[in-house]
Amino acid sequence: MTETPTPAPHPAHGTPTAPRVTVRGEAHLEVDPEIARITVTLTARNTDRRTTLDDLTHRNTTTLDLIKTYGDTVEKLETGTLTVRPELARHGRGERIRAYHGSIQLTTTLNDFTTLGELVTRLADNDLTRVDGPYWALRPTSPHHAAARRQAVQEALQRAREYAEALDTRIGALLELSDTGTVGGATFATASYGAAGVFRSARAESAAEAAPIDLEPVRQNVDAQVEAAFTLIPPNLG
Repeated sequence: MTETPTPAPHPAHGTPTAPRVTVRGEAHLEVDPEIARITVTLTARNTDRRTTLDDLTHRNTTTLDLIKTYGDTVEKLETGTLTVRPELARHGRGERIRAYHGSIQLTTTLNDFTTLGELVTRLADNDLTRVDGPYWALRPTSPHHAAARRQAVQEALQRAREYAEALDTRIGALLELSDTGTVGGATFATASYGAAGVFRSARAESAAEAAPIDLEPVRQNVDAQVEAAFTLIPPNLG
């Protein structure tokens, strides 16, 4: 049985009969965010442990019910850290407990920015509730990532062709294509809204609900970088 010979690999730096050109392609896109995350921290404090737990449970249930009323605009709702800890008295002997502190953290992801400001305001208008965010982002599966990679590859190919044209020749085969970096993380534009802040004061002044806060989405940067190596048809340099 005759084996088909394996083609010899191209040298890393090319040869006179198979010159090699290595180029870099880059893409920089600025696109609208697809999702926004907010973090809600609920707290409770009382000298009685059971009362602290009951207050925290009530606030958690009320907050979850409020967020769920926004239906499909809420892509994800997660419960994070739950903490209940005693506060010891600063003076006196022994382990005398002064009060109990409880907190629970919720994270929600929304895809409808028209209701985001309303939800943030309604959450921050509740007692002992802190809201952090929004954290604007793209989904990991966003088509913008693929678009940036395609653009980076096209730029690398165009650069290789331009080098070949400068030598009055053309590119031959693709030897290697490396993804040297695709960046498109969340861009943060955050604020904190708490029960002791502007929303709580407004609630004290009027029984009417606070007006939705106006939130402007922050554009996201998506970067892609590739490195490509091509062979060139040997140019006539004479």
